[in-house]
Amino acid sequence: MRLVVIGDVGVVDGMMHIGDEAMFEALCDEMRARGAEIVAVSSAPEETAARYGIDAIGRIDFDLLSRTDAEARLDGIDAALGGAVSTDDRIRTMIAEIRSADAVIIAGAGNLASTWPTHIYERVAMSRIAQSLGRPLIVTGQTLGPELNERDRELVGEIVQNAALVGVRETTSQALSSVLGAPARLGVDDASFLAWDDTELPSKPSGVLISLSLHLGGADRVETTTRIAALADAAAGLTGEPVRFHAHFGALENVTPRGDALLHDEIRDRMRSASEVLPTGTPREAALAARSAALLITGRYHPAVFAAPAGVPVLGLVTDEYTRIKQRGALAHWGQSSTVALAAADTDGIPVLEALWEQRESVAQSAAQAVTAARVESASWWTQIAESVAKTPKN
Repeated sequence: MRLVVIGDVGVVDGMMHIGDEAMFEALCDEMRARGAEIVAVSSAPEETAARYGIDAIGRIDFDLLSRTDAEARLDGIDAALGGAVSTDDRIRTMIAEIRSADAVIIAGAGNLASTWPTHIYERVAMSRIAQSLGRPLIVTGQTLGPELNERDRELVGEIVQNAALVGVRETTSQALSSVLGAPARLGVDDASFLAWDDTELPSKPSGVLISLSLHLGGADRVETTTRIAALADAAAGLTGEPVRFHAHFGALENVTPRGDALLHDEIRDRMRSASEVLPTGTPREAALAARSAALLITGRYHPAVFAAPAGVPVLGLVTDEYTRIKQRGALAHWGQSSTVALAAADTDGIPVLEALWEQRESVAQSAAQAVTAARVESASWWTQIAESVAKTPKN
């Protein structure tokens, strides 16, 4: 079973995006355990091939294209599928790889929303190629929308309608998929159990872990970092635990801070409490760090995905409806719901943090009660994907 899989992967300029790589890595682990060979579609094919020990190709690439040019490239793919000779090596390579594969999988990351039209166009292109060649399409680990303009709604509808299976992470995405014409399975994020059995958690969780995104939703940067610093100081005083910052989009080498680490340093400069920095590292290391914490404060999504199943209390900082849906969706699977607007990180955040810390034992109990069934359901999903592909005859 040979699968062409697209995720938002590829370490470029030494910058790792933990969440995107984690979802892809989890899919690789699960599908290879079920006998699959993976061909990754990556922004950095050589790096991805070496990292995961698989084959990899480049994307067709809709980056930096205007809508008009993106539509023209999509038309060019349709023409090539109709028998025209394409002069674009990227299109020819993608068609050849999908022709030689048993299925196409759209993995988590590169969420299907109008915020990132390049992801929508890349994935609808692969969907059309798969459909034209009679290869099944699987969609897994997705957030759909919530922002979709008329054209993007059309294209995302085409993707999910073409799919043999659709897997989403939140009830809002499940409802939207239904409106778009495709029933969807609702489950935990695909990376929720990455390396779950491979890493031993400490007997007692420790430390306040903080992971934030550079994207502040238009909020004033000085004011926002000052507010978060106050929240971090409150967490240190409340828990008596050391504060550690971990960049989920950061440099792999210990050089001048880049990505999320820039914002982290600005917050640390405004804190009264001492703090430390964890290296960005790998998705597996990130998962262990999040699951080992006594408390997580995060503006990033995947720290919550890693931490909540282990019973770590999580406070999500959100900037808009998209981040609110994702954070609350990730936490809801585990009986948590604590989110506050980033612009009120101190005023609203500190009272919510205090209540969350008071509830830490019940938070851990809720996760422990849910985790076994969630792992069984997750394993069943991966098996369902493998069986769906296996029973589809190849032309």
